[in-house]
Amino acid sequence: MKRLLNTLYVTSGNKYLSLDGENVVVLEEQQEIGRIPLHNLQAIITFGYTGASPALMGACTQRNIDLSFMSGNGRFLARVIGEVKGNVTLRKQQYRISDNKEESARIARNFILGKVYNSRWILERAARDYAMRLDADRLKKKSAFLAQSIGKIRVCEKADELLGLEGEAASVYFSVFDDLILQQKEDFYFNGRNKRPPLDNVNAMLSFGYSLLAGMCGGALEAVGLDPYVGFFHTDRPGRMSLALDLMEEFRSVMVDRFVLTLINKKIMKEKYFIKKENGAVIMTDDGRKAFLSAWQNKKQEMIKHPFLDEKIEWGMAPYVQAMLLTRYLRGDLDEYPPFFWK
Repeated sequence: MKRLLNTLYVTSGNKYLSLDGENVVVLEEQQEIGRIPLHNLQAIITFGYTGASPALMGACTQRNIDLSFMSGNGRFLARVIGEVKGNVTLRKQQYRISDNKEESARIARNFILGKVYNSRWILERAARDYAMRLDADRLKKKSAFLAQSIGKIRVCEKADELLGLEGEAASVYFSVFDDLILQQKEDFYFNGRNKRPPLDNVNAMLSFGYSLLAGMCGGALEAVGLDPYVGFFHTDRPGRMSLALDLMEEFRSVMVDRFVLTLINKKIMKEKYFIKKENGAVIMTDDGRKAFLSAWQNKKQEMIKHPFLDEKIEWGMAPYVQAMLLTRYLRGDLDEYPPFFWK
């Protein structure tokens, strides 16, 4: 099993990354402010536009360290990847299935099954744990609708119908998302999903978290030899990691949504960590990103029991395990792709 290593997050835009021997060196105004051995890292994510040296980029590609560049508000800009590796036969099978609507729909169906199942689990858990603090009956009604959606998705064989069922389920789930915010209600509220740009604190955190999750899924797919840009549910689009977006569907609610709610309800994230720009966009401050990423790194290291393997793994390894299971299905070792059903 692959080992979960550390991720280096560079949260302010005035830092430059360089290479010194076997270390990544963080520079500010040409002065060294920190260094980390490369062998301790599995990824480097930098926010801003200062950049990294070609030598460091080359070292990262040789060591399979994912080097990603994000804008200050968490929008993905670019990734540095080395020589494409993996089984050519596996990728050819991936491309063949992606061109077959029926076969693609069978895989996509299980991605969406995992998504809706886990979204329902979030509502069920909240209704159980906070029955005295929120409208449990309202949550249970929405949960019952998602249960019906799961039944319809299980027998769905057409991509366009699957897209409609997924959109309907997401709308129902997010219709009660604001109910799950139990603290700091004046500063953190959810009136619907908005992005590009996010217009409130909650959506700013959701978008930021989804960007991090997409990067994790893209790296996991490349690690097992799959092409993250060719998906089965999300259509091909230049520059879009469609398969990474497919894979992350199962993890949106249990890895990001629940995490964001925890940050709010435990008052880890506060109003002072956000800035509203002239165009209405809301972004996190440098201190806000640091608080978010510190908690995110801790989240990735939490131990869980994988629902299919029945083995303990770290949360941060879950996308990799699902990517590995996807390759086993594509090779014919599994009868179907097993969704990540969180319990």
